[in-house]
Amino acid sequence: MAAAETYIERDDVQQFIDRMVTDHQFTRAELEPIFAAIEVQPKVLKSIKAPAEKKKQWHQYRAIFVTERRISEGIDYWDIHSEKFKAAEAEYGVPAEIILAVMGVETYYGRRTGRHPVLDSLVTLGFDYSKRGKFFRSELKHFLLLCREEGLPLKKLKGSYAGAMGKGQFISSSYRHYAVDKDGDGRRDLWNSHDDAIASIANYFAKHGWRTGHPITQEMKTTAAEDSIEHGNKLKPKFSMDEMMAQGFSVEASQAGPYSLVSLQNKKAREYWLGHHNFYVITRYNHSAMYAMAVYQLSQELKKRIDLNAK
Repeated sequence: MAAAETYIERDDVQQFIDRMVTDHQFTRAELEPIFAAIEVQPKVLKSIKAPAEKKKQWHQYRAIFVTERRISEGIDYWDIHSEKFKAAEAEYGVPAEIILAVMGVETYYGRRTGRHPVLDSLVTLGFDYSKRGKFFRSELKHFLLLCREEGLPLKKLKGSYAGAMGKGQFISSSYRHYAVDKDGDGRRDLWNSHDDAIASIANYFAKHGWRTGHPITQEMKTTAAEDSIEHGNKLKPKFSMDEMMAQGFSVEASQAGPYSLVSLQNKKAREYWLGHHNFYVITRYNHSAMYAMAVYQLSQELKKRIDLNAK
């Protein structure tokens, strides 16, 4: 974007406004002042190009999210809201510790929900990040609709650099499709309502096919040379057990396949995990095997502490 050019002067922005007016009954009078006041966010453009999932190895990534502090603060949050988590597990079939771990990884249990203005971030990414501009323009559309539907303060909302919001960091389309009003106040408030946030995370997993009582992942051993193993981390399960064994893996699966092969790089060697369907469901929240593994491992540490404290 040229230094003297504002978003409202751009043809692509004008076309976007036209579509919002035609397709969603906004008026130019309400949208044009909004876009005229938006400033490009250079930090957002810098951050989107180097997410932690792409620039860190597993041992570095894990060290951020599976920590004593994140475990202990998770237990503190659990002690206050355990009944809400238990109710969500009972209703949606998603383990309470998974819901808790997602909130822990995403926002430190709601303490760090983001400092970037969501509107400005989505406009910047939608019109100045060509690699995924179409996606972020769609999210901008959903954000405008969401704010109208929920009566949210459009210009005041803060979130991640990518426009994720609230305690569970929902992008706008996910907020509209999966957030729930669990406390019954007539609003789906993922910033201030613990009930809404916890139930919404559970609902997200349920809607993406979580299988209650099924396993998530299992660590595997292999006799094969590292360079002979597929390391692609294709998230969707596709391997049969025979195919896993043909690659030299030894594991006794607790559930029928297909499976994914999760390959994680540590300082000196790789570790391998058998990904079940529920592991894939976690990656629908964030399309990264490292993210899903961090959620899983944090959830297991939280569950150990919860069970120990219950004795």
